[in-house]
Amino acid sequence: MAKVVMYCTAVCPYCINAERLLKNRGVTEIEKIRIDLNDEQRVIMESRSNRRTVPQIFIDDRHIGGFDDMAALDRAGGLLPLLQQ
Repeated sequence: MAKVVMYCTAVCPYCINAERLLKNRGVTEIEKIRIDLNDEQRVIMESRSNRRTVPQIFIDDRHIGGFDDMAALDRAGGLLPLLQQ
């Protein structure tokens, strides 16, 4: 299974939905990085993704985007192949 990293905050419905979708696709481990607790991590997230919103999801260091991006990728059949690498 691929390594999944998700930048998130404590109270974020999109983060919760992203985690739910990933778990429904068989992901058992998600490295969650809380940017609301660490400003340095927020800067890292913004430089890696060129975005300021959460969640920002990476699968094996490939930027997937936010929840809407990942859900669209899933609907198009592209999420599972990335997760199963």
